Amino acid sequence: MTQNAAIPHEPLGLKFYRTFSRGAGAVASLILQKRLKAGKEDPTRITERQGIAGQARPEGTLVWIHGASVGESLSVLPLVKQLRHRRPDIKFLITTGTVTSAKLMQERLPEGAIHQFIPLDHPHYVNSFLEHWHPQAAFFVESEFWPNLIIEARRRVKFMAVVNGRVSPKSFSEWSRKPKTISHLLSAFDLIIAQDHQNADRLEALSNSRVLMFGNLKNAAPPLPADENEIKILNDQINDRPIWLAASTHPGEEEIVFKAHQILKSDFPNILTFNAPRHPERGAEVTMLAQEAGLNVTRRSKHELIHSSTDIYLADTLGELGLFYRVNDIAFVGGGINPKGGHNPLEPARLGTAILHGPHTFNFVETYGDMRSAGGAALIRNDRELATAVRRLLTDQKTRNTMAHTARHAANESAERVLVEICDALLAHMPEETPAK
Repeated sequence: MTQNAAIPHEPLGLKFYRTFSRGAGAVASLILQKRLKAGKEDPTRITERQGIAGQARPEGTLVWIHGASVGESLSVLPLVKQLRHRRPDIKFLITTGTVTSAKLMQERLPEGAIHQFIPLDHPHYVNSFLEHWHPQAAFFVESEFWPNLIIEARRRVKFMAVVNGRVSPKSFSEWSRKPKTISHLLSAFDLIIAQDHQNADRLEALSNSRVLMFGNLKNAAPPLPADENEIKILNDQINDRPIWLAASTHPGEEEIVFKAHQILKSDFPNILTFNAPRHPERGAEVTMLAQEAGLNVTRRSKHELIHSSTDIYLADTLGELGLFYRVNDIAFVGGGINPKGGHNPLEPARLGTAILHGPHTFNFVETYGDMRSAGGAALIRNDRELATAVRRLLTDQKTRNTMAHTARHAANESAERVLVEICDALLAHMPEETPAK
């Protein structure tokens, strides 16, 4: 792709969107207020969503990396570390759009990196953001294609790339009905790097441009952290009870997990099921679902201790998934029974966990496929299949250990290669020298 100071010949639909959004300041403010009342915005940083910077711009070369939510932002961490190692002159601005991801970035971003909330896609907010930060390069992680943000960034930024690009089958179908719009937006990028072959094919079809593919950047993420003292405390409470974990579950999946628990109780009367909802703020809702199923619930967010009658340990806290994976060696990873596209199996794989998942894993289709074909993961479709798989793993330690070892090997095999090759591609295309602000 070639660099352009601006993107010419906007399609009619895109012109309409941009014209409408320019006059929709009141709508944007209303959206923010509704999100704030729903707990989806940080009240102390709400102005960042309006493009008003919360920090000063650092001097020198600034690379802006945007990842919408938790998964994307966590995949950014090893990228920042590797780029900073190879170009110590660079400073980094990391933007995300969710409160959860912001909290994680505040805890885990390395020195030399700043976090801000991404502004809403209103021209005034976007221009205010870009006028303050003046990044020399911009990397959009996965699939955030907001028109005003992309077009206005292209007018100011020397080098733009899509990193770990992903387009879900649903999004591909929707964008395919607007071929001129998506081709126009993707033409803003000097480089597109997809996370797997299927996404590369979709992005090439939508962009009519060459797309690179080195593997999923999430392969390079470090193991999720955990407090050693908390591991000991939880293990003491668990004692010798049989346990398993349902991680990153969505509405509709908890009911399946709870039914599987009830089935398992016939063979394991004292079985303990850990449930970590994808969104911890659903803790009260999930608790009610479990109680309606006749199960006793202990909530971590309420600092409640596991007792002998606890059926479900509700792990409804933020940033502790590494802890729950470490104390469980069997994990069902959610987002795949309901068509959410599945969640990252590399996280439990790196921590020695046998992995179960649903059929809808288009977010990680090659990762799950490779892991399952090697014997490191197993597919389940409903509560009975889930209970059967957990029962087998609980009673067959050899199979459990083999699955965990295979999953770990698959996760580690390509991690360093993927990171190095993505960084090589980005640095090869980035301007070597950029003026200090």
